[in-house]
Amino acid sequence: MAIRKVQEDPHPALRAKAKPIKVINERVRRQAADLADTLESIDIGIGLAANQVGLLWRMFVVRLPEDERATIFINPEITEREGIQESNEGCLSCPGRNGIVERPQSVTIRAQDIGGNEFTLKAEGLRAACICHEYDHLDGILFYDRVTTE
Repeated sequence: MAIRKVQEDPHPALRAKAKPIKVINERVRRQAADLADTLESIDIGIGLAANQVGLLWRMFVVRLPEDERATIFINPEITEREGIQESNEGCLSCPGRNGIVERPQSVTIRAQDIGGNEFTLKAEGLRAACICHEYDHLDGILFYDRVTTE
């Protein structure tokens, strides 16, 4: 697939609210694969939202170092949040910035995969923080909007 350019702050797509994907067709599957390939090409990234490559679609990918491949979340909805953790975050769209952000210790998320199948995932620790970070992107929220300590 293709490697997409990651947009940097203050690109307007980073502050826009993404729209739900109504039909998961070949175009959506291709863009999802591009998003995963783009994340794979970046050594320091563990998540990437469609907004970050200029697509205003409710879709993101997450791939932690221990994962064989990226998980694609289409039309995600966080249904539960539990506990609190602090994480030192940065963002591919905000190079050179980082800070401490409070996130839930665990989240339950419901989404669709590239086949249109709904799935539910409970995530904890770093995976939960990453999901929340990418989910925020879909609403035009950047991590530094939530920083408690720089």
